[in-house]
Parts: sequence; structure tokens; C-alpha cells
Amino acid sequence: MADAPALPPTARTKPVESSRNWPLMDRLMLACCWVAGVSACVIAFAIVAYMAYRGLEFLRPALFIERPNADLDQSKSGGFLDPLLGTLILTVMGTALAIPVAVATAVWVTEYGRPFWLARAVESGVEIIAGTPSIVLAIFGLIVFQEQLLGFLSFEAEGGSVFGRSFFTAAAMMSLIALPLIVGSTREGLQSIPGHVREASYALGKTKAATIRRVLLPSLRAPIATGTALGMGRIAGDTAIVVILLGGTLQLQGYGDVPGLDVLRGTGSTLTSYVYLNSPAGEGSAPEKAYAAAVVLLAIAIALNFLVDWIVRRDPTKAVTAAARR
Repeated sequence: MADAPALPPTARTKPVESSRNWPLMDRLMLACCWVAGVSACVIAFAIVAYMAYRGLEFLRPALFIERPNADLDQSKSGGFLDPLLGTLILTVMGTALAIPVAVATAVWVTEYGRPFWLARAVESGVEIIAGTPSIVLAIFGLIVFQEQLLGFLSFEAEGGSVFGRSFFTAAAMMSLIALPLIVGSTREGLQSIPGHVREASYALGKTKAATIRRVLLPSLRAPIATGTALGMGRIAGDTAIVVILLGGTLQLQGYGDVPGLDVLRGTGSTLTSYVYLNSPAGEGSAPEKAYAAAVVLLAIAIALNFLVDWIVRRDPTKAVTAAARR
């Protein structure tokens, strides 16, 4: 059989012409885009630089190991050990509750989506949660967790009424903040996996459930980690839920006799509520401590953003290829 004729070489695409030849309106819009981008960078740098300058000025190693105290004298008000521990506990609990629910929701909507009306209702529900202010979630959570049936998650106040404020209740509402981010990231990861990966798994006799468990989920580690890191940043930076559902107390105040569980059933605070209460916007009793705690909180947020960027820059095709070979 004769060889197929060789195709002529494709013409090389010429480089895009200079913007000097663009119409005036296009050049103005390009200039506006440049100004907007540079302005965002300048504002972000200004915030980080100012908070770092004011925070590092008052940041001391002793603040990380001393418990806070309510005192008008800043030298006697202690550090922010309890709010720092509260931030870590609440962030871990909130993400731990959000990850399985979010991943299961994303997998069901993307891979099954039946019945159709229920799948669309779930998508709408996730979008509504994403757009609901955290103060509304906090008030709703307080109403729900003050019911006698859920009293074991917190403790009973005088008169037999359920207090409804604890790490358990605050983490449950915080998980709703992280939920839409993890769902969206996981769905994008599922949609980016080529269809032939699923077809190859089916051709080897794998069921749909086995394909999801053995092929798709292992390749979603990067998207899930990205959504989780974003959700952790949202949880660590929220204040309304902390003040209403965690009590906003300076120190961790446990309830009960079981070690560890007493702290989770009790009240506390996070770095965000600590900054607010000590800043001029709150009680203003220790602005120097507020600046120091703010720079620590800002460092956590920046670290999470760098973690997201590192995860996104990793080659996702390696995970998909490895999963397809299983």
C-alpha cells in the first residue's frame, strides 16, 4: 500500500502585534486592567507590610505560652495561648466534619446526579450556603443547638436550659463555611478527569462504585487538599460564629469530667475574636496584643495561601495516570 502523502508544513503563527496599533478604546481598557492588577498588589502589600510592622513590634515569644487575662494593664493581660489553641481546634474540627460530606456530595452530583431534580436541588443548596452570611449561620446554629435533644454537645445552664455554645456546635456551623469550597474544588477535579479513564476501568470489569473508589478518588487528592486549605482559611478567619456559638471567652473553659471532651463541650475563643475584643473596635483594652495576634493570624492565612498555590502547581496528570494504571 502506498504511503500517504506528507502533509505540508503548517505556517507559523505570527506574534501578536504591539498594543500601540490597537484602537484607543482597547488601549484604555488594557490600561485599566493594568491599574486594577497593580492596585490589588499594592493594597495587599500595604496590608501585609503595615500589620507586620505593627505586629512584629509587639510580638514576643512569651505571648505564645501565656494564657490571656482580663486586665486593663497590658503587661498583666497575658498572651494568646488559649485563642491560638482555640483556632487550631476549631479549624481541625470544622474541616474534619466538612471533608467527608463535601466529597460525598461532589461525587454523587458529578458521577450520578439522579434523580435530576434532586441533584439540582443539592447544587442550589450548596450555593445558598456559600452565599449565606456567617452571622446568619451562627444564629441558626444557636437556635438548633439550644434544643434539649442536642444538649450533650454543650452543657445545661442554670434552670435546665441548654447553653448551646461549645466547640462542637461552633465546628458544626464552621463546616458549612468550608463545605462549598471543598465541593467546588472536588467537582472541578472530577470534571477534569478524562472520560477514557472511566471507560478503561469499566472495560476491566470494574463497577462504577469501584471506579470511584479505586480510580477517581485517588486522583482527587490535590483538588480536595486545595479546597480543604481554602476552607481552613475561611474557618480561621471567621468571627461571628466564634462570638455567638463559641462564647468568645478569653480562656478555654471546659465542662465535664472527661479529659479532652470537657474542652470540646466548653467555651473559648480564637485569634479573630481575641483581636476584635482587644482592638479599639472592641473593648480596646490591649491594642498592642491585638496587633501581635493579628500578625500571627495573617501569617496563618498567608501560609494557607502558599499551600494552595503549591498544591495547584503540582502536575495533576501524574495522579490521574497512576490511578488509571491500577
